[in-house]
Amino acid sequence: MSTSFLNRNSSLHCSTNLSINGRHRQGPMTCNIIFRKHLQSDTSRSFRFFCCRRYDTFNTAAHHFSGSKQNLIVSCVRENAPKYFDFLVIGSGVAGLRYALEVSKYGSVAVITKAEPHESNTNYAQGGVSAVLCPSDSVESHMHDTMVAGAYLCDEETVRVVCTEGPDRIKELIAMGASFDHGEDGQLHLAREGGHSHHRIVHAADMTGREIERALLKAVDDDPNISIFEHHFAIDLLTSQDHEEIYCHGVDALNSETQKVSRFIGKATLLASGGAGHIYPLTTNPLVSTGDGIAMAHRAQAVISNMEFVQFHPTALADEGLPIKPTMKRTNAFLITEAVRGDGGILYNQSMQRFMPLYDERAELAPRDIVARSIDDQLKKRGEKYALLDISHKPRGQILAHFPNIALECLRFGLDITQAPIPVVPAAHYMCGGVLAGLHGETNIKGLYVAGEVACTGLHGANRLASNSLLEALVFARRAVQPSVKHMSLSPVLNDLNIWARPVFPESLKDCIVDDINSRTREVREELQSVMWEYVGIVRSTGRLKNAEQKVGELEEEWEKFLFRRGWKTTMINREACEMRNLFCCAKLVVSSALSRRESRGLHFTEDFPHVEESRRKPTIIFPASPGTHTWSTQQKLFFLYYIIGNDAKFDISI
Repeated sequence: MSTSFLNRNSSLHCSTNLSINGRHRQGPMTCNIIFRKHLQSDTSRSFRFFCCRRYDTFNTAAHHFSGSKQNLIVSCVRENAPKYFDFLVIGSGVAGLRYALEVSKYGSVAVITKAEPHESNTNYAQGGVSAVLCPSDSVESHMHDTMVAGAYLCDEETVRVVCTEGPDRIKELIAMGASFDHGEDGQLHLAREGGHSHHRIVHAADMTGREIERALLKAVDDDPNISIFEHHFAIDLLTSQDHEEIYCHGVDALNSETQKVSRFIGKATLLASGGAGHIYPLTTNPLVSTGDGIAMAHRAQAVISNMEFVQFHPTALADEGLPIKPTMKRTNAFLITEAVRGDGGILYNQSMQRFMPLYDERAELAPRDIVARSIDDQLKKRGEKYALLDISHKPRGQILAHFPNIALECLRFGLDITQAPIPVVPAAHYMCGGVLAGLHGETNIKGLYVAGEVACTGLHGANRLASNSLLEALVFARRAVQPSVKHMSLSPVLNDLNIWARPVFPESLKDCIVDDINSRTREVREELQSVMWEYVGIVRSTGRLKNAEQKVGELEEEWEKFLFRRGWKTTMINREACEMRNLFCCAKLVVSSALSRRESRGLHFTEDFPHVEESRRKPTIIFPASPGTHTWSTQQKLFFLYYIIGNDAKFDISI
């Protein structure tokens, strides 16, 4: 078993020696066929792009093939015909769109997105993007703040790269038309948030993500080489294996409007599908955040890292504390941005006693993990369901100018934040772990790159610094371009696409049976979320984690037995079932990773090991291993979890 991933920034650069027993991989199906490693591409081949947008023939010199023209034939043929593109992008947040705009200079691009293009975590990001743009600030200071917030588990080279390249990425956004707030002096208005020692947050009021998404979508819409396939739910990556190397060739996706499966074939694929907030019942993430990318990559035998570090945002709007209660349960919690505390907001318990100075000398400006645990401790000690965040002591005009969206949302429910405190509660917000990536977004699977929340680049360590997520997405989307282009130029054309079994919608089952399956799946989803909230939350213990491991395993087994008793087949898919298996997969990765870390560091706090242990200041790595007994949800491969200590891999637990 290779342990080359320990040296993150050298070993992942297309030189991984990963020994895996198996052949073709795709979802839960396998075939005993091996692709040869050095097939030559046919530079005279015509590529067929089956898409909805009309293309004109364009010069493909930028494709790095031979400089000759390739005919692009557009056809609205039947949906099950393969769709060929040079680049595939799974996800339409800031990482996916920024990458698409760059690689479109070299070939055709398909952006595959689960819902509407704007429905991503990016769109819900309020605070802003952190970058060194003030003369009194420095890259070293930003690096230091990032490392401290990350409990010194961050990869230092990654931190330096992101903090150094960040300012240029912001300038690129502005050049594309993104509009950020400016001060009276005409310069960018830079806010300050928890964990930051300087004002360095570029923002558009409290709707920064929405503005960035708007600008990127406008640029994508104007690019004739990019096609967006909305309402396409990525099911599984299409991979092959040649000796020790695994290759990604594309993805199967379910069109949730027609219930037909489309097969996308690409020479390079970027996975930018976001996180897995909906393994918990209370999350700021949109409904699309069900861990699809992490689970797909895991089934495809990608290396996963640091899944125990789930960030709970300290301040989501607590509906129970509003004067007028919402009539419907929210699908995702409404975020109260970190910038409110950065702008002077103060946290109180319901007796209006300020409590943050009791927990940390930085008070409300402490990193998120500390603030979330502090609120959690107050709620448990006092038997209260929410805390209060007060910004009303600031001038009314300033509050409304800086936080118009928050003010409007609260006012809908009878709360004027210029006059009264905001009820808040922690909510699952961000996955610091994910698919292990090198300095250019590369993974151990050739042709598969990752960026954004789905990736674990080493930037965040054990806890993400506020407003570093959009920055990381921008930097790594840009850095993944050149290796993707190089891989695309050397990739062979696939002729035989029948080597992968095609998933099917359960049309052979009666509607009443499918309704029963979907109904039970929704119940199981809520049960899983309840287990994760109770046993794998902000404060953990070995006993509760083991209970979670048992309960999640039993729940998954019971759910799958129910499916197959009702006639479900291993090749069948629908959105509800596929989301459920992805949630199970991510939940088990979180639980197993948390059990392996026998210390408290950053977002992972356990009562049984309440202190930081220097000897354990290493990432948690999940390597793929030989196939073993498995469930349908996880493709039933056996994976081993290793704790990397020094230059050795110590066996810890299998999942």
